[in-house]
Amino acid sequence: MAPPIEAQFLDPFRIGLLIALVYTMLRNRAATGTRLPLAAGALFVAVIVPLTVSPTTTQPLWLVVATGLVVNAVWLGVIVTLWRVIATRK
Repeated sequence: MAPPIEAQFLDPFRIGLLIALVYTMLRNRAATGTRLPLAAGALFVAVIVPLTVSPTTTQPLWLVVATGLVVNAVWLGVIVTLWRVIATRK
């Protein structure tokens, strides 16, 4: 049985970390770029959330992290798209 994707999509800790990641990337993109920091941050969040939050699944860590990477990619797409829409409206 796969880890509950819904639980990962609705995790406020994950969403907050990803918003902070995008904010940090925007402030430092002149020096670091955009893709590498977002990819490294998405991997970091995918690993750190299951390791720090109390275990609610009996799934192997690699499966939870892989699912987290997919969820993070979707959320980062949404967050970056919203930022671009807001930035172009100003």
